[in-house]
Amino acid sequence: MEKSAQIFVTEDGSNSLYLPEFDETYHSRHGAIQESMHVFIENGLKSINKKNIKILEFGFGTGLNALMTLLNSKEKQIEYAGVEKFPLDIPLLNQLNYAKNKEEHALFEKIHSVDWNKKAVITDDFSLEKIKSDFINFQSNEKFDIIYFDAFAPRVQPELWTKEVFEKVFSLLSKGGILVTYCAKGAVKRTLKEVGFEVIKLPGPPGKREMTKAVKNV
Repeated sequence: MEKSAQIFVTEDGSNSLYLPEFDETYHSRHGAIQESMHVFIENGLKSINKKNIKILEFGFGTGLNALMTLLNSKEKQIEYAGVEKFPLDIPLLNQLNYAKNKEEHALFEKIHSVDWNKKAVITDDFSLEKIKSDFINFQSNEKFDIIYFDAFAPRVQPELWTKEVFEKVFSLLSKGGILVTYCAKGAVKRTLKEVGFEVIKLPGPPGKREMTKAVKNV
């Protein structure tokens, strides 16, 4: 997938990637960092009132959500796992402009330099495991507090927005755990409800009217 990825600048000045053969972007054209912060940090990470938090990301991609989580995890202990079937090449990742200073750039480089399928310590408060796997085949005995559901849109990857996948997501969350996603399609929300989630409709990031938060209450 990454072979044809083209870098472009989103409206907030942060870079994203465009895949011409799918006519799909890795992030919102209205702002990659804005979208990450609104959907996954403000309505995901910051909505969990716990010090020790386990996060699973479906769609590790450029590592933007991992970096934003690390930079916003003050006074929290984060165990972060990211699932990605098509890891991006390091030379391409090195061209992305998510870091604001040398310290952040060093953290971004460290996130991408750690080996796949091995747990690594990024900072004293943040550990990371990057898992090279298809979402459908992914298995874990762990329970997570938050799932960042950041797969490509249903138009591009319809197989990842199914009842079977969301049943797996539901089973991977601890009681009170949440799923957050940029997607607010009616069919997706209905499927989430069908597998047992309480679905909460929230205002979306710039350029999107809504986003979705789903809570496991049992």
